[in-house]
Amino acid sequence: MVIVTLSSLMITAVAATRKSSTDAHYTNLKVLPKNTSSKVLSHIMIDEFEDGLGVECGFCHAKENNSNKLDYASDAKPEKEIARSMMRMTMTINKKFFDLRHPLLGDSLIVVTCSTCHHGQPHPDNTSL
Repeated sequence: MVIVTLSSLMITAVAATRKSSTDAHYTNLKVLPKNTSSKVLSHIMIDEFEDGLGVECGFCHAKENNSNKLDYASDAKPEKEIARSMMRMTMTINKKFFDLRHPLLGDSLIVVTCSTCHHGQPHPDNTSL
């Protein structure tokens, strides 16, 4: 009886600490792969965009109607499409000029990032180009 009880406690503990095999499913990803994990997406949004441009999520993401919550899937703000264009541009530059076969944002092999031109500012300083 003791062995059965200890075994069931151990199985319950392991099951409770296991991560869910299903990751968040994001809608409206147009540049990033559809299967982008929440960890990778957080890294890109925080390390690339927030740090690289010195902005917060609301800079590109619109608020939900009658709420202060952000609607991440919405395309209501033009800054979001500008960000997509910038992502495409940096991936093209890294592929064409730095011979990266499949450059992905957030990858440590990326040479040109948001910070390359923005230096922590929402709009790049044209004098440094």
